[in-house]
Amino acid sequence: MRSHLRQLSCPSFTNQPWAAGLPLSKRRVAIISTAGLHRRGDRPFEGMTGDYRVIPGDIKAGDLVMTHVSTNFDRLGFQRDWNVVFPLDRLRELAAEGVIGSVAAYHYSFMGASDPSQMEPTAHHLARLLAADGVDAAFLAPV
Repeated sequence: MRSHLRQLSCPSFTNQPWAAGLPLSKRRVAIISTAGLHRRGDRPFEGMTGDYRVIPGDIKAGDLVMTHVSTNFDRLGFQRDWNVVFPLDRLRELAAEGVIGSVAAYHYSFMGASDPSQMEPTAHHLARLLAADGVDAAFLAPV
């Protein structure tokens, strides 16, 4: 797997977007994970389709399931503490302490084994959902 991953092409970008914004203490934060997470009872992830699942902000740890398709993926950390791949408890604590403004009503998870080019159209759709929720900061949890 290591040698395979080393052979994958990595896109390069000619410029970097820049956006000034509110201080962190005023920001509404959502989690975007690539751990293949979804609510218990939701449709599991199937391969490298580039889609995502919506995770409500009031979800409990026992209601979150991981269906990452890679046989090389170690799920032990998630099983012991969901914050390893989905740090919702930490965001809630930061909001309670005033470090961040608030926690988003919804969070999102992709299947990390997906081809990034297949994820781009979906990411544009997701950006509109984040904006509708008032999210102005995302915690990216690449797994």
